[in-house]
Amino acid sequence: MRQTDMAHRISATKSLLFVIDVQKKLAPAMTNGETAIANNAKLLQAASLLEVPSLVSEQYPQGIGHTVDPLSALIDKDRVFEKMTFSCMEEGAIQQALAQSGRHQLIVGGMETHVCVLQTVLDLLDDGYQVFVVADAVASRTMDNKELGLARMRQCGAQIVSTEMVLFEWLGRAGTDPFKQVLPLIK
Repeated sequence: MRQTDMAHRISATKSLLFVIDVQKKLAPAMTNGETAIANNAKLLQAASLLEVPSLVSEQYPQGIGHTVDPLSALIDKDRVFEKMTFSCMEEGAIQQALAQSGRHQLIVGGMETHVCVLQTVLDLLDDGYQVFVVADAVASRTMDNKELGLARMRQCGAQIVSTEMVLFEWLGRAGTDPFKQVLPLIK
């Protein structure tokens, strides 16, 4: 896909939510990890209400644990993919799921910003996806690593956004039934 073919606004009908490695043994070590978990929960809930598909990855769950409880209740177990590689795009099943979705805007949250999120985002950009990294829904063990990861992704072409930016762009307008359903997530 050429850059000129991409919209600048996030669309609920064109996007997919991708939550990377928010896992039980990893999350407690993250700076601001609780905030990232809460914002991923908001994104997952809104995605479900607005019929935005989602994918979830788990890095070596036998060692790091599965997705944290606050998120596991919100995800379709058929959309969870185990991986050993840092980049999700090194896993054929994830590549296939993304291709089959037909979605070219990817909304990305997860852990760690400077490792699995970064490597996945770089590969997604190389594959022609339009990527929106949700800054308040990603985390690293140190704030320096988070900021460096976000800066590099921005330099390489990812757009850095917030949870509220995604929610309001998915909605597009106030006063609708979807707006009323999503509003409690924003308040």
